[in-house]
Amino acid sequence: MNALTSLAHGVGARHDLPVSAFHAYAGAFAALLVSFLALGLLWPAPRFRGDRAGRPLPVPVQRAAQARVLRGAARGLGLAAAAVMLLHLLLGPDDADRNPAPAMVYVLFWVGLVPASLLFGPVWRLLNPLRTLHALGCRTARRDPRRGSARLPRQLGYWPAAAGLLAFTWLELASPSPTSRTALLLFLLAYAAVQLTGAAIFGSHWFDRCDAFDVYSALLARLAPLGRRADGQLVLRSPLQGLDGTPQAPGLVAVMCVLLGSTAYDGVSDAPAWIAMLQTSPLGPTTTASLGLVGTVVAIAALYGVCAGAVRLTAGPVPQPLSAFAHSLLPIAVGYLVAHYFSLFTTEGPRAVMTAAGHRPVAARDGPLGPDGLATLQVTAVVTGHVLGVVAAHDRSVRLLPPDRAVAGQIPLLALMMGYTLGGIGLLVA
Repeated sequence: MNALTSLAHGVGARHDLPVSAFHAYAGAFAALLVSFLALGLLWPAPRFRGDRAGRPLPVPVQRAAQARVLRGAARGLGLAAAAVMLLHLLLGPDDADRNPAPAMVYVLFWVGLVPASLLFGPVWRLLNPLRTLHALGCRTARRDPRRGSARLPRQLGYWPAAAGLLAFTWLELASPSPTSRTALLLFLLAYAAVQLTGAAIFGSHWFDRCDAFDVYSALLARLAPLGRRADGQLVLRSPLQGLDGTPQAPGLVAVMCVLLGSTAYDGVSDAPAWIAMLQTSPLGPTTTASLGLVGTVVAIAALYGVCAGAVRLTAGPVPQPLSAFAHSLLPIAVGYLVAHYFSLFTTEGPRAVMTAAGHRPVAARDGPLGPDGLATLQVTAVVTGHVLGVVAAHDRSVRLLPPDRAVAGQIPLLALMMGYTLGGIGLLVA
């Protein structure tokens, strides 16, 4: 597998993992069914309190987390990393084996945000160099960065972030040259121009809802043990408590479906049958790959929409059924991300760091897990993500649905999650 393929489509032979298909499917099905039945019997009332939950950390820790020195250092680190990456894009060779910039974007940044956000919260909010540039520009102009010349329309929600995520995943998975210096540079400069223009017009709140990577990190951070309560306190909390506090803004479903659909397409894109179709399609490989990516996202969204509508049929009127249960898709997406990109991060990540630091390019080393360990991790991540999704959906159901219909109303969502699970397992063991 060459560098371009490995960076654009992950690392690891997912189609020959030493996993019994029968045992993987049976285990996943049993885990979801047992979870659903146990929740129906033992969880009759809602337990999650969202952003009102959590145990406050000691005052010294709270102060340290808010220290200007720490936050300034994080912003400086983000600017420095962005500058190093841009220098490599401008001056380095147009060869992903010798230029670390593509790996810095696709591995250290895109994949690295997953463990960083899951462990430490919305880290990109501090590291984001565009936020820092906007803040510096506002300081120079002596204006409050939170205020712009116009009010951000509420109905815009997360839709710009969903579009940005789809554009980035298209560059990674469907464009003709995902590791090209020119392609990466044009995308990043265009993206920066859009974000800085939006922030100049609407203020820094623009980044919270419209910066694809800020939203990506913030949503992942909903499952972090560290979070902020509604009163601003830094707290330790159950990840599912944080998940329950996910804002039900317009476009949330679109963001989730892009994350699920793009990861699913990535799993399919290196299958021999799909590669043969790309090579023989009369539409050409780029158009065919683009249609495949968009089609996968649309299919994921359509399935979710049908099941959300079925909840209304089985349980009666539900306020905003699409967004009400969208948060339950997040642990599923995280499970797919961990299963799909763990190998990429642990093999290409260290190589990218060494190359960016000026060392001679070296071949990627084997990951810390052997084939059996990797297969176990991947199946476990997918199944765990779906079980957590079932728990989150159940708690929301007993809060929103009539008591005599709360369990029955979840059956369409359970069917959806079983379908997603079997599809995810199929990508691993096919």
